[in-house]
Amino acid sequence: MDCVLSRGLLLDLQEHVLSGGHGLMVQGYHPVITALAKDIDIRLNHRITKISYGGSKAMVTVEDGRHFIADAVISTLPLGILKAKLIDFEPKLPAWKLSAISDLGMGNENKVALRFNDIFWPNVEYLGIAAHTSYACGYFLNLHKATGHPVLVYMAAGRFAYDLEKLSDEAAVNFVMLQLRKMFPQATEPVQHLVSRWGTDPNSLGCYSYDAVGKPEDLYDKLRLPLGNLFFAGEAVSMENQGSVHGAYSSGIMAAKNCRRYLLERHGTFEMIQLISGRDEDLEAAVPLQISRM
Repeated sequence: MDCVLSRGLLLDLQEHVLSGGHGLMVQGYHPVITALAKDIDIRLNHRITKISYGGSKAMVTVEDGRHFIADAVISTLPLGILKAKLIDFEPKLPAWKLSAISDLGMGNENKVALRFNDIFWPNVEYLGIAAHTSYACGYFLNLHKATGHPVLVYMAAGRFAYDLEKLSDEAAVNFVMLQLRKMFPQATEPVQHLVSRWGTDPNSLGCYSYDAVGKPEDLYDKLRLPLGNLFFAGEAVSMENQGSVHGAYSSGIMAAKNCRRYLLERHGTFEMIQLISGRDEDLEAAVPLQISRM
């Protein structure tokens, strides 16, 4: 059953709304992104190469050499990008921050979405098979149950997810269809497909952070700590909800509040905080979200 929630209700009661089972955003995250992006100057296709911080101003340099100067910067760079050291920081990040980046794990999960003309599978949330190796087993998410569209999504995680990225789209689909036909020999050929490659995507280099075995427990705290006018947000700094969208969102709210407090103390004026507060009120406007409870 689909339900429609206002954005404010979803955020205020997220522990209640998101508890138990899975919720699937029927329309994807586009309605949320559209609402959050309203009246904000967003620059797409600007690949960052350098972040300078620590002085009276912060500066972000992009690939074509242009600079953007601000009072403060909130970095939401994925952990995979930070691990790969693709961004130059000036001054260099302190050793304890680099250690936290290094010690946190970055996981990978890929999806192969298949659209069919006909439904040949039962109306259940998941379809899967067990086997001796991860390369012979797997599971499918049944989007038909949630959205009404004849789509199955194959899920591949861990090392298997990286190996799947080495295949062409056609080879990946053929492999997935072999797994599907072990359960449903009568399975028809898909009419459309979509293959993700998050582990090698230059904008992410992975999917989600995780606790690596034998590493300290305070890594999320260290990664979250600001450095002067440089603040950090993203799922990898969320101790409670790492690896999740709501973890990324809540960390962004926290970083914004800390940045606001820093700027207020530094500039000693209420003009900026009043502007931001007005923006907060705007975000309370209802935004319909269709959530299927699978």
